[in-house]
Amino acid sequence: MNREEKLAELEKRNRLAEAGGGAKRRERQHKEGKMSARERIEFLLDDGTFEETDKLVTHRCTDFGMAEQKYYGDGFITGHGRIEGRLVYVFAQDFTVFGGSLSETNAAKIVKIMDLAAKMGAPVIGLNDSGGARIQEGVVSLGGYAEIFMRNTIYSGFVPQISAIMGPCAGGAVYSPAITDFVVMVDKTSYMFITGPDVIKTVTHEEVSKEQLGGALTHNETSGVAHFLAHDDAECLSMVRELLSFIPSNNLDDPPRQGCSDPIDRAEAPLDEIVPRQSNLPYDMKAVIHAVVDDGYFFEVQEHFARNIIVGFARLHGRSVGVVANQPAVLAGTLDINASLKGARFVRFCDCFNIPLITFEDVPGFLPGTAQEYGGIIKHGAKLLFAFAEATVPKITVITRKAYGGAYCVMASKHIRTDVNYAWPTAEIAVMGPEGAVDIVYRRELEAANNGGSGAETRASVRQKKIEEFRDRFASPYVAAERGFIDAIIAPRETRKKLIQALAMLETKRDKNPPKKHGNIPL
Repeated sequence: MNREEKLAELEKRNRLAEAGGGAKRRERQHKEGKMSARERIEFLLDDGTFEETDKLVTHRCTDFGMAEQKYYGDGFITGHGRIEGRLVYVFAQDFTVFGGSLSETNAAKIVKIMDLAAKMGAPVIGLNDSGGARIQEGVVSLGGYAEIFMRNTIYSGFVPQISAIMGPCAGGAVYSPAITDFVVMVDKTSYMFITGPDVIKTVTHEEVSKEQLGGALTHNETSGVAHFLAHDDAECLSMVRELLSFIPSNNLDDPPRQGCSDPIDRAEAPLDEIVPRQSNLPYDMKAVIHAVVDDGYFFEVQEHFARNIIVGFARLHGRSVGVVANQPAVLAGTLDINASLKGARFVRFCDCFNIPLITFEDVPGFLPGTAQEYGGIIKHGAKLLFAFAEATVPKITVITRKAYGGAYCVMASKHIRTDVNYAWPTAEIAVMGPEGAVDIVYRRELEAANNGGSGAETRASVRQKKIEEFRDRFASPYVAAERGFIDAIIAPRETRKKLIQALAMLETKRDKNPPKKHGNIPL
């Protein structure tokens, strides 16, 4: 070939690679409400920044007539680009080519960019839309998955890993997203499951649809596998971009900062009245969070799962922070199995990537009941305790109302290395709630009142008096402050200013755990 012919051949192969499975199959994607793989990458990344790798790779399989069915790129698009100017690595499965199935060669493409991401200290984003392992390739396809799983694992906590599920993700393929830090799913068009509805029907005789078994709503509301629910591909990819704005590129970098026009000393007078006078009445902790953070903006994670605890990202004076908060409006803010798992996973992510933790506490304890005990609330609740205790990032806690029993210890108490602990005047810190405690502590006085001839009315009045006495003597935040377990009791309206001042003080914090291979979190 002469030079012109070589250039023409290159142009031809590039054109074929970019065509994927062809216009008809791309049109089918569009009819299903899905972007093509290349459209997704273009939408995700800054304009003109995508540099593709292994564009001309083809599979090596010769069985089942596969030798004649070769596509450049082999159904996966891999490369790097920029999001808000920051380097990221990305792969996208192209469902128009062999259903986006994983082969030996396209697995190698993913492994290559994951290794590059680790060397460069940049996030990895996977856009998943695949029928699973390529059956025609047998064990080499499975080996490709294992190579990816291995890198998901060893790079966990080293560079952020984000999975966008934008179509099917089934069988062994689900384990890669499960290891990554965040999973975003698209409603109606994406699903994840180990075993599909047909096999389930054969084995267990259960009839269930793909959507019910592993749809976006199922994994956002019930299983907790997914962290975000998007309504279409565009919203999904926008969520990924938004998420990256809060997190650093690797475990050595600090989170990105943004300019802030929201005054540091902005006082929020409504916070002084947000906690009801009756301690058994609910209020919305999200209102507290929105009132305190920059511009009232809170990027919630796992919004639909375990709603008795709130986790997510916000900014304080332009600095990214992770927020963990009990939600009194759901299950009275008690900690249960799902809430503990949700909180622990989020806390550990923030600790991996140098994101300070802000905890808003209003917790009456762990949810009682046989279902929780049989389900292992002891070990699952211990995961949240373990996560907070091992975290070495700046940690600040604000107790707004209840902090009872073991849950007080778990929710970033001073005793597990939290740096700054504040309480509002409405805080109640005790082994248990006053209503339950008086029946134990003042049992004799209550029995005497009951036998005094005036009956239940006298006993009720004595009991109420003892409740107030217990609250003042044992549950008052001033008792904890006297012992140094609370650093300061603050006016609720001043919470924003106090948090920003504490973060500034903690900016140079250096802490570490004893040298060891790793801890043994109660899994």
